[in-house]
Amino acid sequence: MVEGKWFAPGTPVSPEMLSVRRAVFGREEDALDAESWNAVIWADGVPAACGRIWWKEDAFWLGDIGVLQEYRGRGLGDLALRLLLFKAQSHAAREVRLRCAPETEGFFSRLGFRPASGGSDAVEMAMAGSDIDLDTCRNCHREDCPSRH
Repeated sequence: MVEGKWFAPGTPVSPEMLSVRRAVFGREEDALDAESWNAVIWADGVPAACGRIWWKEDAFWLGDIGVLQEYRGRGLGDLALRLLLFKAQSHAAREVRLRCAPETEGFFSRLGFRPASGGSDAVEMAMAGSDIDLDTCRNCHREDCPSRH
């Protein structure tokens, strides 16, 4: 079973979220946690993925979207990203931005992010809030998909 939980800005940092962040990114709690909505996703009772969203410089920013190695390939990263985009959309986001490693650019571009600037260490990507599309079937080309009507 997969479950998600939000932690509002100003609430104590979830040890479950920190355990995923520590394993994936090697980082601990930071000053940004106090102003971020943090999401944790559990798979079979284990905190397996996390991500966060915050407001800065007239845009919503996403960060620390990560999945434990042993849970990758199960759609948990996609779920984390969609949860964060839903939060942005529900707050009438004009723009959503993130910084990611160049090798993860394709993951974010699938849902509409486009490079805004880049370097060798990180790529900054952006999406207009009006371009957020959480419909998983719209661009699906699977003929055998059980969701097709």
